[in-house]
Amino acid sequence: MQALGKTPEILFEDDALLVVNKPAGLLTLPDRFNAMLANVRSWLAERYGEIFIVHRIDRETSGLLVVAKTAEAHKILSQQFESRSVKKLYHGIVQGVVEQDELTIDIPLMPDPVRKGLMAPSVRGKESLTIVRVIERFRMATFVECELVTGRQHQIRVHCAAIGHALLVDAEYGTASEFNLSTIKRQYNISKHAEAEKPLVSRTTLHAAAIMFSHPLTGEALTFEAPLPKDLKALVQTLRKYAPYRTSYSSAALLQHLSFE
Repeated sequence: MQALGKTPEILFEDDALLVVNKPAGLLTLPDRFNAMLANVRSWLAERYGEIFIVHRIDRETSGLLVVAKTAEAHKILSQQFESRSVKKLYHGIVQGVVEQDELTIDIPLMPDPVRKGLMAPSVRGKESLTIVRVIERFRMATFVECELVTGRQHQIRVHCAAIGHALLVDAEYGTASEFNLSTIKRQYNISKHAEAEKPLVSRTTLHAAAIMFSHPLTGEALTFEAPLPKDLKALVQTLRKYAPYRTSYSSAALLQHLSFE
């Protein structure tokens, strides 16, 4: 396996499960065509032996993953995901100003018949439900919280694009593969020592921020949170500074929306 650019962070561990904070750029599972690509499962297997990935997040998405240590724990956790008793919250930065404070996106999804490996809205697709809540608005972007009621592949990315608010950086479902400071800062000058501007973010602007489920053996209610990684946090701060929205949330409202509860 290739050496990891960034190392996953173990947030919780006991005899039944692990909770991992995955960095962006790292696969959840081994690639079907190149098993040498760095991935979470292989990295964990080298340290813990046999492990079971309960769910996955996209390579360019950062955030929380639940991993079972035993077949029994895997079965019980998988049943929780299938029955939709697991609460999953993502934080993302999308294009444009989302006017509604909260909206429900109920658009069925199916594999894209043209673009292999991607998804597309379709009346023939499977039920897919996402609840979007605004955390903070900017002049040309919105910081949102997305609750996954169902868990289809690329669901948040496709749903946000379908309502006209694709992720700010999403090369497959949006219009940009990176975001540069020059996009929002007037009279931006590239350093005389630099050949080109370095992007603020060059990966999907999505982060698996919080998850709630029941412990597979004890039944205890568990909640885990992962703060925005440095790149997305810097992006939000930059938007706040150079692209403020006149009626952005007060500090109290922002804290309330960022709270898992």
